[in-house]
Amino acid sequence: DNDEMDPVVEAARRECRQYIEWAPDQWSKREAQSILESENGTHPLMVPRFGSRISFGTAGLRAVMGAGTSSINPLVILQTCQGLCRYAQTVFPDFNTKGVLIGFDGRHHSQEFAELSAALFIKQGVKVFLMQNMIPTPFVPFGVSVLNAAVGIMITASHNPKQDNGFKLYWCNGAQIIPPTDAKVATSIMQNLSPWYSSSDMCLERSKLQDPTVMLWNDYFKRISQPPYFYHTLNSRETQLRITYTAMHGVGLKAAVAAFQSMQLNPFNQVEEQCHPDPDFPTVEYPNPEEGAGALQLSFDCAARTKSTLILANDPDADRLAVAELQPNGQWRIFSGNEIAALFADYIWARFTENYPNCDKSKAFMCASCVSSKFLAAMARVEGFAFRDTLTGFKWIGNTIIDMEQKGMHFLFGYEVEIGFLAGNMSYDKDGIRMCALFAQLANFHSRNSISCSQRLSYLYDKYGHFSTAASYFFCQSRATMDLIFKRLRSANQFGPFGSSEFPISSIRDVTLGTDTSEPDGESVLPMMPNDQMITYRMENKSLITLRNSGTEPKLKYYIECSDRSKAQADKVLKTMTELVIKELLQPEINGLKGPSTQK
Repeated sequence: DNDEMDPVVEAARRECRQYIEWAPDQWSKREAQSILESENGTHPLMVPRFGSRISFGTAGLRAVMGAGTSSINPLVILQTCQGLCRYAQTVFPDFNTKGVLIGFDGRHHSQEFAELSAALFIKQGVKVFLMQNMIPTPFVPFGVSVLNAAVGIMITASHNPKQDNGFKLYWCNGAQIIPPTDAKVATSIMQNLSPWYSSSDMCLERSKLQDPTVMLWNDYFKRISQPPYFYHTLNSRETQLRITYTAMHGVGLKAAVAAFQSMQLNPFNQVEEQCHPDPDFPTVEYPNPEEGAGALQLSFDCAARTKSTLILANDPDADRLAVAELQPNGQWRIFSGNEIAALFADYIWARFTENYPNCDKSKAFMCASCVSSKFLAAMARVEGFAFRDTLTGFKWIGNTIIDMEQKGMHFLFGYEVEIGFLAGNMSYDKDGIRMCALFAQLANFHSRNSISCSQRLSYLYDKYGHFSTAASYFFCQSRATMDLIFKRLRSANQFGPFGSSEFPISSIRDVTLGTDTSEPDGESVLPMMPNDQMITYRMENKSLITLRNSGTEPKLKYYIECSDRSKAQADKVLKTMTELVIKELLQPEINGLKGPSTQK
């Protein structure tokens, strides 16, 4: 087996040599050189790093940092900016004067990538707003709108492990990009791979930069100190509620403190070990508050010391929010994204109707990704506001809000089950800063009436219906396996994929094909997404089952929701349906899928 002849390895070596020639920095160039020179060019990283190219999608870029065309490094960032720059120059006649806003988080190399991006745009004569210190992600979509910039770039990998970084792209409307913009930027990147300037030419001309941080910061906190974020009638200073906050080793602390001050809330207790930016996330394996008890252990300890009954956690770039509440039995209850959303929707709707008693309720709307709970839809039917489903990913929620507002609708609240929330239209992406303070305000409001968040939640479910949900995933390393599983689901027998008439299906929405059997014309209201796998089954027993591939990780995700007037009944049906979905639909043994706990 002569490696010399292996065309895959040969192609990777060519890419590696090209990388070394083009890289604008020293650290990744050295890494590429050592991969090329060791083991006669058959280094185990050769093909994984240089055998394929990272693709630019709706989430922008997100991957492990290191040398190589498949990773995140200065060359890939530079090529991305070159492609973006060319495309933006064709779309926006005034691109150079409108300019680009750039922010970065506290990860390794984030500042370096942000400054390299800034240098490229400045060389091209484009106005650059660079926030020169690390900043929470929500300030970029907010800033794009305030500054009327053409484009916003955030260097972050959000809650991914410490080895990763990423490049997130916002368009002139202040929302993340959606198709076809992503594909057009991707094409433009591929047409502009060769560096435009020598690396010695790429030093940043700081005198040409504008740093809008102070202006955006002041504007942001001024806005959230008034409705629809803060209502002066509520004085939280009277309540005894104690709150513990963690930034999960990220950049949220300063902004969270400022947000609490803006909303006149008592200061929170800080999880000291996690509140200052640390790119190595030393106390958590995954800096993702969604991971639950493991990620929140230090918060529980701090809360016990400070006698706090509520924990609020941001992820490292502070665009998401996790919440936990101490229960009477001394256990902590970690709320799901759907539960946090129910509490938000209830509070926001109550304040809105109090402040605008004579408004046309049907003009107000909330939205959620289609794998989120249908609680908001049920609440909307009772209360008379509009509800909209969107595709998964906050980019769809942001763009849906903008579309609806152009039709004269009034936006109140939107969320995705992966703990991303947004209230009010001062920006169009999920925001863990204003929502963290808004949750504290809501908790204080209930606390004044001696009601816990858990008690309020029970009341809401009794009022609007109980929704029991399960959401999990299996690792599916091969795309071919993923496609095969969905192919089998589409070719199932007359009873659908469940193989028996015991669980009849009332309708099927297949977003991959753009079909929906519940619509009169058979077409899905959600846009067709031919490159993603996603099927929803609506069952006769009122269950909802959605299967889809993750856009950012090798995972097959499933979401199941069962609703009933009684919680016990909803829970019982959920248990049955979950077992059924795994056994009949996913068939992990046959398909070689590994569950979360078995993956080490």
